[in-house]
Amino acid sequence: MSYARQMLDTFTRTVHVDADVLAAAIDAMSDCAQSCTADNAADLSEPNLAEMVTCIRLCMDCADICTATAGVTSRLVDYDPGVLRPLLESCLAICRSCGDECERHAAMHAHCRVCAQACRRCEQACRDLLAALD
Repeated sequence: MSYARQMLDTFTRTVHVDADVLAAAIDAMSDCAQSCTADNAADLSEPNLAEMVTCIRLCMDCADICTATAGVTSRLVDYDPGVLRPLLESCLAICRSCGDECERHAAMHAHCRVCAQACRRCEQACRDLLAALD
């Protein structure tokens, strides 16, 4: 069981969304942020650095947005849909963009393949959580 799920199980107040969906999203965001940070470092060591500039920028943006979204989502007890929905939509969008860019490099760089997988998982988890909030 993930730490996100364990923490949700300790909440004394009612969580108004499926706890499994919520925990999966928090875990996916945290994993994606870590993967993007690591991929960014690996990208910077590539000999064809000029070709990696877009990937580097998107990984940095994705890591930051995933981290912020995971933080706000982790406090989800009485959420403000006007704040949470746009955050999740932004997280979904950056994961899609970053995943697309990492997939372009995946055949040549294994670190980009792993990052693309993390982005796709996070993208789907954000989509699932948005649906659960309806």
